[in-house]
Amino acid sequence: MEINIAIGRIIANRRKEMGLTQEMLAEKLALSVETICYWENGWDLPAIENIHLLAQHLKMSPDALIGDDSNDYEWEIRDQLFSEEHMFTRLKTIAEISALKETYKALYYMREQHQGQYRKKQKYTDTKIPYIIHPLMMACHAQSMGLMDDELLAVILLHDVCEDCGVAPYDLPFSENVREAVDLLTKKPDNALSKAENNAIYYGALEKNRLAAMTKVLDRCNNISTMVQCFGDRKLAEYINETETYVFPVLTKIKQTWPEYNNAVFLMKYHMLSVLEGLKIMLSEKS
Repeated sequence: MEINIAIGRIIANRRKEMGLTQEMLAEKLALSVETICYWENGWDLPAIENIHLLAQHLKMSPDALIGDDSNDYEWEIRDQLFSEEHMFTRLKTIAEISALKETYKALYYMREQHQGQYRKKQKYTDTKIPYIIHPLMMACHAQSMGLMDDELLAVILLHDVCEDCGVAPYDLPFSENVREAVDLLTKKPDNALSKAENNAIYYGALEKNRLAAMTKVLDRCNNISTMVQCFGDRKLAEYINETETYVFPVLTKIKQTWPEYNNAVFLMKYHMLSVLEGLKIMLSEKS
């Protein structure tokens, strides 16, 4: 967060030195006043493509705007996209501005519950990835697609709390709709049934619930984006098969039942298909 604040202070100070209001600077950059406000308060960083334009209008060099080493700054920008602190602050700010009470509460609740938990070890690094990165990234993706439903964002943030943290769904201090959706997303396999039978029951139940269905496809979309980092070839093949067998029908169900999600469904299916087809080629070449 320190780099956000430092750059925000430079932007604000230079803007004031030039006698510019936030509105005037926003107009010069063809951006919103909210964007300038986010930068100056350290809530977000200027995108790389905006650095030179911003420096030009503030009559300073890009190096002076972002620090002495611009290469380090580019790395910080890429890193911030996956930063727990950056994503948490982004969602917290959005929740405050838009009065998303369930989302705001869910941010702190799930952070406490997932404390000390990490994602599966990646193949090529020993760096531990905090588990909280996963629900935070899902919520950021949902929000960036315009999904600003308070209960949906809360379910996204909480979707693994019961399964991974030992919390009973009825003990969640949230609305009944949120508790019901998280309960549906929590796997409760019957050992007397096969994996396929358990999956059919699990996906068949959650696809009837708007919040659970949307959260599941967002979850799968996020996992598909990162699974190559930690899955072996056999696990990749199983995941591809499960996605095509059970998750894609959920996407179709959402599109047919809740047309307000059509744009998000299109983007998620396009992304998942692109990744899966590429992985199929990779796996077929190995065999």
